[in-house]
Amino acid sequence: MTDGVHHLARDGFAAAADAYERGRPGYPPDAVTFLASALGLQAGRVVVDVGAGTGKLTRALVTTGADVVAVEPVDAMRDRLADELPTVDVRDGTAEAMPVDDAAADAVTAGQSFHWFDGPRALAELRRVLRPRGRLGLVWNVRDESVGWVARLSAVIEPYSKDAPRHARGAWKRAFDETGGFGRLRLRSFRHASALTVDQVVDRYLSISFIAVLDEAERVTVEAAIRDVLSSDPDTGGRVRVQHPYRTDVYWTQRS
Repeated sequence: MTDGVHHLARDGFAAAADAYERGRPGYPPDAVTFLASALGLQAGRVVVDVGAGTGKLTRALVTTGADVVAVEPVDAMRDRLADELPTVDVRDGTAEAMPVDDAAADAVTAGQSFHWFDGPRALAELRRVLRPRGRLGLVWNVRDESVGWVARLSAVIEPYSKDAPRHARGAWKRAFDETGGFGRLRLRSFRHASALTVDQVVDRYLSISFIAVLDEAERVTVEAAIRDVLSSDPDTGGRVRVQHPYRTDVYWTQRS
């Protein structure tokens, strides 16, 4: 960690902000509707989107009518977010030190990000900014590796992951068990697919933090392997656009 930001997140997402915006999916409407209901988002409520990145989840939160504050520590990601959503209140900060007043938020969200946080410190900070019985929503788009070509792409990048924090490894959940201050963490999942060009699929994988920090020669090797999978697999070869399958996991809980 450096200033509360894991070095892979700091360096990887700084290098890949544009690829992240081009290749990463948004969130399916049914998941957004469910999240808004679970967190009580509506006009007159305040929601803080922490680790907001380029604003993939922030966009969806705006549609709920709630007042949205987006907090993002990586300059390149935050700048892209501000360009995409000029009417949103965008602030420089981390989950462990949010530039938000005490008890200012009815809800806090984190999309694709909680696994990067220092869990105990982040939960203490979330309790500070949430009003009594305020709600927390954590959302991840997870690649559906039951699909053959997606599994093959995951196999290309996996050797480079090393000790990078990963949602799938589940270590992030320990903070809720060890720290307290929140109720039971609940989960609901949704299936969807993101329509992408082949180049956008490449961007999607090159925007993964531990790939984005590789030296140029290694990134070229990874890109070539990704394109080989896409050109050779019978479900993607020769196609201009593909449907990249995902599962969206929506976790929610309440400040106790």
